[in-house]
Amino acid sequence: MRPARAAAGTAVFLVLVPGTVAGLVPWWLTDWRSGPAYPLPVRAVGIVLAAAGATVLLHAFTRFVIEGLGTPAPIAPTERLVVGGLYRHVRNPMYLAVLAVITGQALILSRPVLLAYAAAVAATVAAFVHWYEEPTLTRSHGTAYQQYRQTVPAWFPRLRRRP
Repeated sequence: MRPARAAAGTAVFLVLVPGTVAGLVPWWLTDWRSGPAYPLPVRAVGIVLAAAGATVLLHAFTRFVIEGLGTPAPIAPTERLVVGGLYRHVRNPMYLAVLAVITGQALILSRPVLLAYAAAVAATVAAFVHWYEEPTLTRSHGTAYQQYRQTVPAWFPRLRRRP
C-alpha cells in the first residue's frame, strides 16, 4: 500500500473507531456534563491520562502508516509487522491509549459511568486481541510475530528493552 493511501485509510479509521469508542460513546453517556467534582488532584490525573492517551494513540497510528505501510483496520492491514516506537515496549499501545483517554475523561468529568464503560471496553478489546488479532497476526507474519509475542508484553509496558 502506498504511504498516502495508508495515511488516508488510517485517518478514516482513527475517526471512525477510536473516535467513536473514546469520543462519541463517552459523550452519549455523559453529554460532557460533570458529576459531583472529584478532588482536584484526581481530575489533574485525568487530564494527564487523557492527554497521554491521545498522544500515544496518534503515535501508534503513525507507526502503522510509516512502518507497516497499512492501516489498523482489519480490512486494510499492514504489509509489515509494526514493532518499532512504542511497540517495542508493549504490543497493544493503541488499546491502552484508548482506555487511558476514557479513564481520563471519567476522572476529569467525575463520572463513574465512564469507568464502568472503560472496563467493558477493556474486556471487549482483550477478547478481540485473543480470539482474532493474535491468530490473524500469527497467520500473516508467522515466526516474526511469534518471536515478537515472546519478547514484548501484551498489556503491561516494559520500560526497557531486553538485552
